Amino acid sequence: MQHRKLTSGRPSGTDGSDYSYRMVVDSRYQLVAKGKKRLSLHFISEAVLLFIGAIFAYLPGIEADTRNTVAYSSVIVSVVSLVIANIGRRRSRSGLLRFYAVVSSIAMLLMIASLAEQHLLLKALQDSKLWRTGKFDVNDFSALQTGLLLYIVAISVLKLCTIKAVMSLLLNMAPPKKTS
Repeated sequence: MQHRKLTSGRPSGTDGSDYSYRMVVDSRYQLVAKGKKRLSLHFISEAVLLFIGAIFAYLPGIEADTRNTVAYSSVIVSVVSLVIANIGRRRSRSGLLRFYAVVSSIAMLLMIASLAEQHLLLKALQDSKLWRTGKFDVNDFSALQTGLLLYIVAISVLKLCTIKAVMSLLLNMAPPKKTS
């Protein structure tokens, strides 16, 4: 076996004409790598928003003595499913990613519903002058309700983008269909 000479740019025994026989990485593997990287950024963003959701769940609502156990448990379930999804992302386990997509979506919907109920968001939206005047007046809402409304919009948009990224990754991870 001959060793490469450090001075020459090409290994011995080749003149560069063997290019057509070299292996090419399938584009789907490149898409999987990009999808995993994008999904990791979505997971980080979702973890930050879950932390903010835990803060909203901790803040007192209508009755200061009661705890919002639905919101707390939804945050815990979302964090656990996020950890499972990260394992699935790293090891290319489609079953774990599917589990994450279903469980975290249900937990997010329960968390949004319980936070909206705890802070009277639906009642504030119905009673606001938005529907009578056609203009949104921030003075009708408290700062907490406005922040909660922005949080709900942000986490909903992020969850939709994350689910779309998961589905795209799952489609690219699937083996190509064989034509007979």
